[in-house]
Amino acid sequence: MEQGRVVIAIALSLAVFLIWSFFFAEKTPIKEEDRPSRVQDKAESSAKIAQPIAVPGSSAPGKTTKPDTTIRPPKPPRTIEIDTPLYLLNISEDGARVRHFDLKDYRETVEKDSPRKSLVSGKNPHGALWVGNGGQGLFGVESPLFTANILSDKVVVTDQAADVVFSWTSPQGAIVEKRFRFEPKTYLIDMTITIKNGSDTLLQNPLSISLTKPIGEEGGKAYGFEGPSALMDKKVERIEIKKIKENSNYSGNIKWMAIQDRYFISTLIPKEAQKAQMNLVVRENNILEAQYLMPSVAIEPGMEQHFEYQLFLGPKNTRILKEAGYDLEKAIDFGMFDFIAKPCVWLMNFLYGFIPNYGVAIIILTLLSKILLWPLGNKSYKSMSEMKRLQPLLSEIREKYKNDKKKVQQETMNLYKTYKINPLGGCLPMVAQIPVFFALYRMLYEAIELRHAPFFGWINDLSAPDRLFRFGFSIPFMEPPHGIPVLTIVMGATMLLQQKMSPPPGDPGQAKMMMLMPIVFTFIFINFSSGLVLYWLVNNILSIAQQYYVTKKTA
Repeated sequence: MEQGRVVIAIALSLAVFLIWSFFFAEKTPIKEEDRPSRVQDKAESSAKIAQPIAVPGSSAPGKTTKPDTTIRPPKPPRTIEIDTPLYLLNISEDGARVRHFDLKDYRETVEKDSPRKSLVSGKNPHGALWVGNGGQGLFGVESPLFTANILSDKVVVTDQAADVVFSWTSPQGAIVEKRFRFEPKTYLIDMTITIKNGSDTLLQNPLSISLTKPIGEEGGKAYGFEGPSALMDKKVERIEIKKIKENSNYSGNIKWMAIQDRYFISTLIPKEAQKAQMNLVVRENNILEAQYLMPSVAIEPGMEQHFEYQLFLGPKNTRILKEAGYDLEKAIDFGMFDFIAKPCVWLMNFLYGFIPNYGVAIIILTLLSKILLWPLGNKSYKSMSEMKRLQPLLSEIREKYKNDKKKVQQETMNLYKTYKINPLGGCLPMVAQIPVFFALYRMLYEAIELRHAPFFGWINDLSAPDRLFRFGFSIPFMEPPHGIPVLTIVMGATMLLQQKMSPPPGDPGQAKMMMLMPIVFTFIFINFSSGLVLYWLVNNILSIAQQYYVTKKTA
């Protein structure tokens, strides 16, 4: 029974090791040749009702002339730059796809001269938001050359919304239009795709829209969740990249489809949730592609169909996602104890409104959580203090009956009964605090508010490991940059002090193992974010103070 605290400590250590293994496990992407076949969904479409169109050169709807087959030299595709207060993006006439998308309020690194954070960049040769037919080229053309409806190559969006339309005519006579509408004060972008059947045959090609992203942009490791997700049948489906090979086709009533990483998300949102399919594949060069495959729609000659969507490419900030609507905030998940973590995010931001330093906000948040759990801590440390006072008697029992383990156990339990001490009294309150720890762990690790947020001195990014100085050489098991993890070392010292204040286990082997725990935790924490280490350090200091107070009071 007296070994309960040791068991709890070992369990905590194993949990941290499992977290370590999960975070730094290499991902094995699938290749293009493993791409699964596409299965068409025959559910009803939510597209607008087809309307007759007037095709140039025709005397009546439905009677059209054949498309112009005159051979002309191809013109080079233009790139249209859209400049808004929140983002800067480039759309190429080659496929009317997004080639670059940079966020103005976020940087790639913490350095002041760092380039803006790119959600779509040159690392992704496929671009994003390209339209095809069931994952293939649009009407059999892999890279259709669209034409923008504006003469200028740059559009500046300041006070009013701006529209840009790209159009293309297929060899079959289908006219495809992609209309984008950009607003100055939101990350939401309207996108309407219009298919006009200018041919004399029925068009029945299912449309697909693709989101793409290079895998492993966050240093090639998985932090939290990274990969495709969708709000499908009122439930968020998150698919780990390594599991795409097992199942790459997901169907249901899709409200939005996304590709996300630790801090940012790219989302395709149908104006109305509809029965559709999400197909996943990893292309060459580790490019993850999520295809939104809508149901097949028949378009009669001389008719047209409109498909309306909204796009959200931006930060995984709870407030911003809630303001955008469509239940986008459900994309943020802090794990099993999400219901504890999300109020902690709100409270941290509330404190930041008064003291604009997230490091200080973390300290206050830790203090408030410690006050909330103060009664449990008191009970735990009181039990530990009583156990420590019994150590001389327990040592006598072990020495007296050292050759009879059953007798040692029996006499030990009699001793606990005589002094009315519960040997698990110091462990159970600790177990009750585990949910709070894991909730704060996930929150501090994934909250975008801490990304590039300074604390003081050398700690200029609470989402990154703390490093004092920079070494010109690598250190085993330490992620770059390589330097002195001061905050982590101090945290390890407080854990060592805490361990010395606790009653030692009766078994000398267990006692040595328990003294190694601070070293093991320090070793593991060297690559954790400084915000999390700060929380653990402050919590240790408060626990030491509480334990000292309770011990003196019960002496």
